[in-house]
Amino acid sequence: MAEQVTSAQATAKTVRIAARKIRLVVDLIRGKSVAEAFAILKFTPRSASPVVEKVLKSAVANAENNFDLDREDLVISKVFVNEGPTLKRFRPRAKGSASPINKRTSHITVVVSEKQEG
Repeated sequence: MAEQVTSAQATAKTVRIAARKIRLVVDLIRGKSVAEAFAILKFTPRSASPVVEKVLKSAVANAENNFDLDREDLVISKVFVNEGPTLKRFRPRAKGSASPINKRTSHITVVVSEKQEG
């Protein structure tokens, strides 16, 4: 028999915010229920909050539509941020020199699963 699926995930690739800045937001919601996580993200004044909220919303939609999981029972089991490709640019400086500018990107992954009783 097929095993019952109890988790769903969503990923946002190449988000134009540095991973260290997104991790500050992601650490706030790790292990929380979905409703609590949405409330936290709504009132967190960081540029990464709407992006993380969008990925979380997608993960919840995947759980509901693809695996018939109940929204009230979902909890954020895993959430992590990896570095994406870095866009390398240069800033002109004095005497014809240049300084590098690294425009960093990130990959955000959110995994939601059903609450474990016990």
